[in-house]
Amino acid sequence: MNCRIYRERICLISALVLAVIALAASLLVGRYPISWEMLWEDSMDRRVFLTLRLPRSCMGLLAGFALGTAGSVYQTVFQNPLASPDIIGVSSGASVGAAAAILFLGGGILTTAVSAFAGGMAAAMIVLALSGLSRRQGITGIVLSGIAVSALAQSLLMLMKLTADPERQLAAIEFWTMGSLADMTLEKFRGVAVWVALGCCGLFLLRRQILLLGLGESEARTLGVQVGAMRCLVLLLATLATGAVVSVTGLIAFVGLLAPHIARLLTRSSRFSTTVLSGLIGGCLLLLADVLARSIGSAEIPVSIVTSLLGAPFLFLLLYRKGDAYG
Repeated sequence: MNCRIYRERICLISALVLAVIALAASLLVGRYPISWEMLWEDSMDRRVFLTLRLPRSCMGLLAGFALGTAGSVYQTVFQNPLASPDIIGVSSGASVGAAAAILFLGGGILTTAVSAFAGGMAAAMIVLALSGLSRRQGITGIVLSGIAVSALAQSLLMLMKLTADPERQLAAIEFWTMGSLADMTLEKFRGVAVWVALGCCGLFLLRRQILLLGLGESEARTLGVQVGAMRCLVLLLATLATGAVVSVTGLIAFVGLLAPHIARLLTRSSRFSTTVLSGLIGGCLLLLADVLARSIGSAEIPVSIVTSLLGAPFLFLLLYRKGDAYG
């Protein structure tokens, strides 16, 4: 067996085991202590487990997997190790959608989630449409369009913050933009899981085309890929998974950027199995961050603060790392 393939399989199995361990830890750790034995004896423990811990932990694993997978796809398609959902305005669009729901539609949980999802998808489609009209075709056109749409979205968000009620609406907007897995329910999880499954299954079916896009436009065309249409489809599928997650968790920093880096450092490969590994690592990272977010202080802190504290030192480490992790 090829040494690289063997390494990839070992990494995938190890990541899967770690994800199961992280999920178990997330189910048991919290302000209300739960043990496996008490689940069968105490009705309160069962209620806390089924209504709070289980949806939250499953959402953490699902959200981390979606963000890690999408981040790896973005980086492959854009041939840029710093690519993330921000590059085509998904995060900014979702923020505008959530803020609009909080300001004008009452700020209900379902309303905010639907509005954020619509905002993220709308931003992505506007970026792809603008890039098609741009004189700068290809990746450059998408990136420049993404910067323009993100800047416009951020301006709208600041304008809405300026007009928001400081004591109620502004606080809700700020809390949403910091990300949280609190207040998760099984209904939310099921709703998000459908869209994430559609996005990730679509990416899996297009795995060959994604790898060919990562070789560059001319090489991909030579190998029979319709570059423009395929790139748009892949980005929309990745955005579908990301937008679904962000719509209920708020913005979660660094997971989609960090997980693919760790996966490539472990496998030293750009095969699609590395993308799957990125998803598993993303799930582990987000579960770990969520456990820390509800354990390290007297009050729960937004999970994005923890992911940033975990991610920033790693990126500093990459700056000083010799060699290329993408070989």
